[in-house]
Amino acid sequence: MAKRKQPEPKPAPPSTAKVGVYVCHCGGNIGDAVDVKQVCEQARRAPGVVVAREHMFMCSDPGQEMIIEDLKSGLVDQVVVASCSPSLHETTFRSVMVRAGANPYLYEHANLREQVSWVHHGPEATGKAARLVAAAAAKAGQLTPLEPLKVEVQPRALVIGGGTAGLKCALDLAARGQAVVLVEKSPFLGGQAGQLSRLAPGGETAAEVISELAGAVLAHPAVTVYTCSQVTGFEGYIGNFKLKVTRMPPEGPEDDERLAAVGRSGRGLGEYAPFAGVMPTAIPERPEEIDLQAGVIVLATGMRPYRPRRGEYGYQDFPEVVTLPEFNRLLAEASAAGDTLELQGRPIRSLALVHCVGSRQIPGIHEENEGGYLNEYCSRTCCAAALFAANLVREQYPKTRVFDFYRDIRTYGRGQEELYTRAAKKQAVFFRFEAGEEPEVLKNSDLKGPPLLVKVKDILTFGEELSVPADLVVLAVGQEPNNIADLVAKMKVPVGADRFLQEVHPKLRPVETAVAGIFLAGTCQAPLDVGETCAAAGAAAVKAAAILSRGYVELDPFVVEVDLSRCTGTGACVEACLADGALSLVEMEAAGQKVRRARVNPVLCMGCGACVAVCPENAINVQGWTLRQFEAMVEMIVSDEYIG
Repeated sequence: MAKRKQPEPKPAPPSTAKVGVYVCHCGGNIGDAVDVKQVCEQARRAPGVVVAREHMFMCSDPGQEMIIEDLKSGLVDQVVVASCSPSLHETTFRSVMVRAGANPYLYEHANLREQVSWVHHGPEATGKAARLVAAAAAKAGQLTPLEPLKVEVQPRALVIGGGTAGLKCALDLAARGQAVVLVEKSPFLGGQAGQLSRLAPGGETAAEVISELAGAVLAHPAVTVYTCSQVTGFEGYIGNFKLKVTRMPPEGPEDDERLAAVGRSGRGLGEYAPFAGVMPTAIPERPEEIDLQAGVIVLATGMRPYRPRRGEYGYQDFPEVVTLPEFNRLLAEASAAGDTLELQGRPIRSLALVHCVGSRQIPGIHEENEGGYLNEYCSRTCCAAALFAANLVREQYPKTRVFDFYRDIRTYGRGQEELYTRAAKKQAVFFRFEAGEEPEVLKNSDLKGPPLLVKVKDILTFGEELSVPADLVVLAVGQEPNNIADLVAKMKVPVGADRFLQEVHPKLRPVETAVAGIFLAGTCQAPLDVGETCAAAGAAAVKAAAILSRGYVELDPFVVEVDLSRCTGTGACVEACLADGALSLVEMEAAGQKVRRARVNPVLCMGCGACVAVCPENAINVQGWTLRQFEAMVEMIVSDEYIG
């Protein structure tokens, strides 16, 4: 292994450096633990620092104007803001630099909240804060102007998934003048909403919603729809994604069932078929491959209802136990005549609803699924869906009693609390159980009564054990993400512990993934109802359209740069590189000879620095985070000359 050369000694910060330091009290988040005035006093001693100021809220308009005024007057050239996490406000202060006419990359951020005031108290907090600020100032003095990377954008969006989210996102993008390709793996558009009769809480029919969305998408000239299709190849980067889409005849019992439903309904292509969706095109007879290019990608891959294990609440052991989606279909097909619900020729005089099936599972209490996981999250929509079904039954069939077994009722959205109020007024009977003491579904030994008994220890009656006879038990199952492991592996998008796709930040970047140019829409990200799904899809469409309409995208220039005068072509950097295609060895001429040297693709580079660590010639640096800048920071941290 080649011996790594020692870095050259770092010269002192240039005398021309004019660094401004701005320390934030953060309302007390920082100021209550850190002596901000003392930090400013010590910062003024650091080389290159010409001004050090404090403010209660640096991110406020007056705080930003303070920086802008110093920059415009020529008092400072480089800026350090010492405040809260850079993930919250680094972009804010770079924008301040731009507004002042300065280069946004002559800025350095020091985190005094998460790294100091939230973890230290007393004199050590102020001492550590002073050293972090001095280190940031030392680095700022070494900063040089950088320019963002400019990438041309293919004028097309690819939306993966033809459910409610995918349809809404495609339609919103098309309405903004963008070309869209929508890819759906099944023969149908509509997703899980197509498996419903009515939507909670408003009661709209699924046919109304899906027919309107799918009809508008299919009629729009800017949208191309491929059903029976899956993404089988992927490469590229934001602005220039290259994908291979394979269309093939559907296979699987779910598609067969939905195709049979279309046959029974007598609906044609492009028409909505109940509990199937809209089939826009004929089924392909043989596999075919389509090559696509797209500037942005929206993942709208959806969810699936939780399927209980055999024996869970008697599911599959007793024919009288069904899931809520199964019950909704039975209810839609039931006769509207009579005051007692009849399903498949059998009267249902008492119906039991059980909440939180497949949601809010607790390690050590609930049994893991076949995949070895638990759904520890709340699926959010189940309570409203169960109460909506209870109201339908009580209003249409008043002689069918409804018993509701819940752990907690979470009717969080607009119009959902009214569902609970209506159910109570309609005399639905509620029982509450604790986690770990879920209701037990048993066969009724009384042959003259209903076939099942639901046993529960009811909190509302101070722990009394009750047995409730039931003709039908309906399990309000939660939501699980669809299995898209192949897409995740190809695109390297992050997945959360709950197995849903993960956004960068739930508040600041709620529909963006860590992979630039790939966005999230709908229930692939979290359990959502149809209204929330449409809102999320609209947000993803806005983000995607902003990139497409501009025609190019600017990326931060924090990527590696190769010094060809020092590179000897060992290839160690290529072996260490974590981003496929970001580094390669290419042939070129040097001093009249053909040699191999490292070349970086800046668009693919993640700026991780793995290559910097292994280069034996010190021929690689990350722009904005060079070795000399690191050394300046470390020297200032360990120095007692300016901090005391």
